Amino acid sequence: MSTESGIVKFAILGTARIATKVGKAIHTVEGAELELIASRRLRNAQAWQAEHGANNAVEGYESALSHPDVQAVYIPLPPSMHKEWTIKAAEAGKHVLCEKPPALNSAEVEEMLAACRANGVQFIDGTMWSHTPRAQDMKAILTGGQLGKLRRVVSAFSIQMPDTPEQHRYIAELGGGALYDIGWYCVRAALWAFDSVPTHVFASATYHRGVDNNATAIMWFEDNRTATFDCGYDLTRRKWLEVVGESGNLVCDDFLSPWDLTKQRFWTHDNQGVATEHQSQSVVQEASMIESMVNIIRTKELNTYWPQIALDNQRVIDALILAAKEGVKVEVK
Repeated sequence: MSTESGIVKFAILGTARIATKVGKAIHTVEGAELELIASRRLRNAQAWQAEHGANNAVEGYESALSHPDVQAVYIPLPPSMHKEWTIKAAEAGKHVLCEKPPALNSAEVEEMLAACRANGVQFIDGTMWSHTPRAQDMKAILTGGQLGKLRRVVSAFSIQMPDTPEQHRYIAELGGGALYDIGWYCVRAALWAFDSVPTHVFASATYHRGVDNNATAIMWFEDNRTATFDCGYDLTRRKWLEVVGESGNLVCDDFLSPWDLTKQRFWTHDNQGVATEHQSQSVVQEASMIESMVNIIRTKELNTYWPQIALDNQRVIDALILAAKEGVKVEVK
């Protein structure tokens, strides 16, 4: 953090489409500033800077990491590149906001987090919805006893993903596949709701170009709790969540991102089906995520929850991918 201004200055490594959304969010967050955009080609960085705004445009990701004014980096690169650049960023003393999935497997994530710990920097993965006021409001109900003992989580995330040669989500070597990409959010919903990691999982998937493009999964947790989800690149857009207790349930039909920014809602139902609508503060979830990082850096107190849940999320994804390939129930390790 700049000692003179109190501003946390960010660098973005790469000009992926999601970088545009996060860059815009950085501009809107009090206490944050987009110091630079980096690309492998200077002309790409300069074009992005001209359109979206950044103090500087540089060629090469190393240039961003060596910049003395940068405190935090956002890494929207393909998953196969996350480990390398997270470790390099940590070794350069930069806090890391890394897109999900953090890496290709949990062993890589463990290396990344070890580097962050060794260098005293924060790691947060890009699961944006979990930073929002609505996520906090829903969690308060889950922990407040209104629904009784929580027993089941059901979720879905599907989209129509164009099959183009350059689409990295269809390239296995780059970390492609629906479970890695969008199943990640459904796994996070279960970990978040239950505050626990499943003991075993099972998944069934169809494959296209060597990656899973549609999957259905079940996760078994201790204390007679289960979670199920489906995800896919070949269905209409869905992004809903249900958490079921013994005396009520909570439903959110757009938990990943609100259909309407002005109506960030969810519902609870009692055991007679009586529904209550809840309205949360309207926010841009990318900005909520940036605010989380800014607050951690400003307080100079690293938060252990975010790196741990990223690792746990990856552990579950690893097990699900193995279960889908082998057609067997797999222990989460």
